[in-house]
Amino acid sequence: MKVWRIGFLSVQTSSVFQPQLNALRQKLRDLGYVEGRTLVLGYRWAEGRYERLPALARELVQLKMDLILTPDGVPPTLAAKAATKTIPIVFFAGDAVESGLVASLARPGGNLTGVSGLTAGLDAKRLEILKEAVPTATRVAILWNPENLTGVPQRNRIALAAETLGVQPRMLEARSPSEIDNAFAVAAREQSNGMLVLADPMFTSQRKRIVGLAVRARLPLAAYLPSFTEAGALVSYGPSTTEIFRRLAVYAAKIFNGAKPPDLPVEEPTTYELVINLKTAKALGLTIPQSLVLRADEMIQ
Repeated sequence: MKVWRIGFLSVQTSSVFQPQLNALRQKLRDLGYVEGRTLVLGYRWAEGRYERLPALARELVQLKMDLILTPDGVPPTLAAKAATKTIPIVFFAGDAVESGLVASLARPGGNLTGVSGLTAGLDAKRLEILKEAVPTATRVAILWNPENLTGVPQRNRIALAAETLGVQPRMLEARSPSEIDNAFAVAAREQSNGMLVLADPMFTSQRKRIVGLAVRARLPLAAYLPSFTEAGALVSYGPSTTEIFRRLAVYAAKIFNGAKPPDLPVEEPTTYELVINLKTAKALGLTIPQSLVLRADEMIQ
């Protein structure tokens, strides 16, 4: 009986993706691939350190994995792409064409396929939601990571969106966890009255710290994952990562059954989640507009 080997490469720590990993394993079981019997999963966690990704990707290649999953963005996917031209790579990453992961969504080419977050409009949407939740937010701090290859396009697009919404954006860089505190100090000094966190794996791993700083500064915070809102951010909006992990499992099964990555079009997310933390809103003295409440997928009391 063939035992399939999947390498899992992530910028995160192992604790970040537990619900999503459970969904991935369950979907693989549903498709006939049972961990410990017909499936082995090998994990490599960069723990927020981008510089570790190339070596971790090479380790997975040396272990002769049948497939590599990169579920959290462009940096780990590029590291895997650089490490192998033959092992199939299934990714979840924003703007896969713009970042050079694939030639096109319909015909990805090479040894990669997966789900592209197409983040172009999502940061603007999050800023719009923050402005709707906090109409008085006119000076919004934007936390972003220049080390992330998608960071510069994100920054440029959010500047245009801010102008449309009548918001003055203040771009605050954080290349590493140690720079996050300084970004919040600048936001406080400049009397920002809202903050938007741009999607970045390092920020995901530091989400509790980021939210804690926002709570202490009484800054309404908008983010890209429900885990931020669960930790105390005001709002989050983005694709359902649990659903995406299930779709990555479907890609893996298709490849194990003989499909080639260049023949599998890159998909886009179909399920998005708006989560609002009413407890945080109350602590900040905010009343969330009914128009936003009615659109919410989850309300944290």
